Amino acid sequence: MFATSAAQAALTQGDLFDNCPLVGLNVGTEPVDLTNTTVKWWTARVIVLSQACDLAQAKADRVLVARVHQAEQLVDQGILKAATIRDQVRRHQVFGWYFLAASTAPVDLPEALVDLRDIHSVPRAVLEALIAQGQRVATLVSPYREHLAQHFAVTYMRVALPEPYATQP
Repeated sequence: MFATSAAQAALTQGDLFDNCPLVGLNVGTEPVDLTNTTVKWWTARVIVLSQACDLAQAKADRVLVARVHQAEQLVDQGILKAATIRDQVRRHQVFGWYFLAASTAPVDLPEALVDLRDIHSVPRAVLEALIAQGQRVATLVSPYREHLAQHFAVTYMRVALPEPYATQP
């Protein structure tokens, strides 16, 4: 499912990074006061979602990434139940979550979930700096990379109808 990437390998879709800096608004509690917001930043494990062809042709200055969480930590935090991960998320049946199986070779990675609802735009230069610092952990290989891309597309391409179709009795 994963391969290691040479330090000189180009940035591509499916690259998994540790310690990627992310930025967001800290809006506090309800009701949100837009005149009193602060910017926060943190680091996280992320996976690249931007298309490999756009990255290879240098068409993207900003790269879409999604947060990656260890499955065990999500269970410990009460965000997901172990049974839900085992029975539904692993089969990619839960909206917004993508399952990454554990890996021991070529790199040791625990079971993880990609949170496709937690998307960030990161400057390409930041990810290239992380590659230079050795923070690219692994790369998702084909056909898993394309499966992730399809799951990401389906998550956001849903068409909502104003009301359900009427049915005949």
